Amino acid sequence: MLGNFQQSQLRIEVEATADAIRNSLMRPAQLEKWLPSGGFSTGMPEELHPGLQFTKQIGPFAIQHQVDIATSNSLRLLLSQGIDGFHEWYWGEGWVQSRVEGVTIFPLSLGQSLSLLSLRQFLTKKD
Repeated sequence: MLGNFQQSQLRIEVEATADAIRNSLMRPAQLEKWLPSGGFSTGMPEELHPGLQFTKQIGPFAIQHQVDIATSNSLRLLLSQGIDGFHEWYWGEGWVQSRVEGVTIFPLSLGQSLSLLSLRQFLTKKD
């Protein structure tokens, strides 16, 4: 894999319930509404579950995702191809935390920051 090892961890406050945050992260129909990199291919399930694999395009690069852990307050995605690493999400009442590590040419901390800001804006508009 080309690139550098990068890691970043961010936690933000959001005016949303833990259930609203969970639905925004675990349901592809909700994810595609706020995720900066766009929508999902057809055939996605109603909710992410362990073992599920899907690919997202970021420009000309494909990133393979495999759901490793999906619980009521956490999500862990194993990443390959464009990013070799993982992305973890944790949440609760009024907060969400993201941790990403991997080898890539992409600026992971920038993408992570944009994703969290987009999620916060989406959750604020929902209420």
